[in-house]
Amino acid sequence: MPEQAQQPRLLTPDELAAFVKLYRQLRQWSQEQLADISGLSARTIQRVERGDPSDLDTRRAIARAFEFEDIDVLNKPYSIPTDEELAAEKEKFEREHVTLEALPLTTGKQLAQLVETTSMDMSTPAFEMGREADEEFAALIDYFRDYRDCADLYSEVQKFEVYDELQGHVDGLKALGVSLCYSTRKLQVKVNDDPAVKPLPTTALYVIAFPLGKEPKTFATPRAVGIGR
Repeated sequence: MPEQAQQPRLLTPDELAAFVKLYRQLRQWSQEQLADISGLSARTIQRVERGDPSDLDTRRAIARAFEFEDIDVLNKPYSIPTDEELAAEKEKFEREHVTLEALPLTTGKQLAQLVETTSMDMSTPAFEMGREADEEFAALIDYFRDYRDCADLYSEVQKFEVYDELQGHVDGLKALGVSLCYSTRKLQVKVNDDPAVKPLPTTALYVIAFPLGKEPKTFATPRAVGIGR
């Protein structure tokens, strides 16, 4: 017979440790990544996953990092899931997400050539950046999206100006402690809900910002995506 879930109760420190570690690993985050995304120190995450007591604000920060709708979910009585329910949650996450390799993106020329061979992008920071870094990243995205729209109008010589402009943004982010990684993914895009219309094959570019020196080898992203530029 299936296990019966327990009545709702507050998580013990050891149960919270297992919960946080499970959700972190589902997203293929390191402890350092969870620390950066939550705004906590890596040492705090280590203490939580070790089963040490944690305060309300720490648990709220972790809930925000995991994008729970209720940021106090870890501070409330919780129905402890059975092993069967945990396995189902893991299966659901893997069904709804795909894992991509995080490749280093270091030059403006590299980025321009990636933009030329893709028709859309999903570009986002993977952690909470400061205002200056946010603006630099937004400027990079705006520039290469504009370039994609008219790349075929540039001569090979004119493209060097694009490489230099993009390199300036890449270097500017690095100076602010931000590293860029990329991946590409083949997609089938439906332009409407008409079942008679076949999906169009396309290639999407992912440009993801990580803390400098803490770049992961892989990252998880939703299988279903909206259509971007």
